[in-house]
Amino acid sequence: MFDNLTGRLSDAARQITGKGRLTESNIKDTLRQVRLALLEADVALPVVRTFIERVKERALGEEVGKSLTPGQAFVKIIHAELVQILGSDTLPLDLRAQPPVVVMLAGLQGAGKTTTAAKLARRLIERDKKKVMLVSVDIHRPAAILQLQTLAGEVGALHCESSAHEKPTRIVDRALDEARRSHVDVLIVDTAGRLHIDQGMMSEVREVHARAAPHETLFVVDSMAGQDAVNAATAFGKSLPLTGIVLTKADGDAKGGVALSVREVTGKPIRFMGVGEKTDALETFHPDRMASRILGMGDVLSLVEEIEQKVNKDKTEQLAKKLKKGKGFDLSDLKDQLEQMMNMGGLASMLEKLPLPGNVNPAALQDSANEQKIRRQIAIINSMTPGERQFPRLINGSRKKRIALGAGQQIQDVNRLLKQHLQMEKMMKKMSKGGMRKMLRGLPGGGMPPGGMPPGFR
Repeated sequence: MFDNLTGRLSDAARQITGKGRLTESNIKDTLRQVRLALLEADVALPVVRTFIERVKERALGEEVGKSLTPGQAFVKIIHAELVQILGSDTLPLDLRAQPPVVVMLAGLQGAGKTTTAAKLARRLIERDKKKVMLVSVDIHRPAAILQLQTLAGEVGALHCESSAHEKPTRIVDRALDEARRSHVDVLIVDTAGRLHIDQGMMSEVREVHARAAPHETLFVVDSMAGQDAVNAATAFGKSLPLTGIVLTKADGDAKGGVALSVREVTGKPIRFMGVGEKTDALETFHPDRMASRILGMGDVLSLVEEIEQKVNKDKTEQLAKKLKKGKGFDLSDLKDQLEQMMNMGGLASMLEKLPLPGNVNPAALQDSANEQKIRRQIAIINSMTPGERQFPRLINGSRKKRIALGAGQQIQDVNRLLKQHLQMEKMMKKMSKGGMRKMLRGLPGGGMPPGGMPPGFR
């Protein structure tokens, strides 16, 4: 999401970090680069001005001048001000109310409200053990009602039926009644959107809000919408008492300016970030961690949390025991690792959270580890016999030809996979001796989250 912005800000930070003494001149030069980077990322002009003024005021003061490492102190100021713009604190949903607690989603058409409703429901069901009901009041787009019904079934949520012939307020009344009778903890209301803001839309969404009396009113915004997203956020902020923001499509080719602008313009916290199409692709938004990612410092803590939530612990423990017994890492184990990587959004998603050195190109790494290539590798392993998976050294020329043909790939692809397996086998041997702690300690900056590794990863 922040690739271009991260690259520009990281370059500016590196240029000034090594300097033993900072002058007003080189501070201004760096701030000019930062300003250009923010403007190119579609950050709203008033937000850029405020940010630059705050950084400049602190940088030219005693905070940097008296530091033994002024370059690092300057980068620390940029980080702190980014955190300030992004919202300072992580604010979870407030569900402390008489059930059913109503959560209402508002935003323009195409922003991803319906998908976000399902993602949020799944999160509340799996992590918070809540009983959730979904209802759509989008009478202008019948397909939205059907889509929400389908998604509700996928994530295990209840669904209150609605029709394009009903009034949105009557749908809300019925949904509240059904939610109470079904002892639902959370009722998520998916509202109608329009391609553009109009008076009719705003009147309707205000009526729905008044009838539903939601405890949380979330504005769903497309992170790739640029300045249009800022305008929409301003309009919705004036019409509704928003309590938070959900950024969608953050995994797309977005410049990242929306995240920096919407929070400052609305004054409301960013609660979640959609990072994919799957119903589990919803991340809690942490301003401090996001600021670190923008500056190329990585976000190992979020990566560790994601590993704990999505990695199959039973399979991981079985593999660890197997390696400790010296049985080796075979191709079936590699397949398990690839499938778990896919479950976490692919290696590209993990690389975004790692603090990579300046001479490493994250885009090149992500390209070499995209989802399609991982799927092809799994297909190659599926084309092998159990014996070949267990003993890769059995695979000779004729076997490679058969495997490639069965997977619809080239012999070179089979060779690359076998080479990758050999490298991973060596890495797994090292990890089995020192655990994940050693691997993370080798990352720039130590790579360790505050307080060390969580239980199960030492």
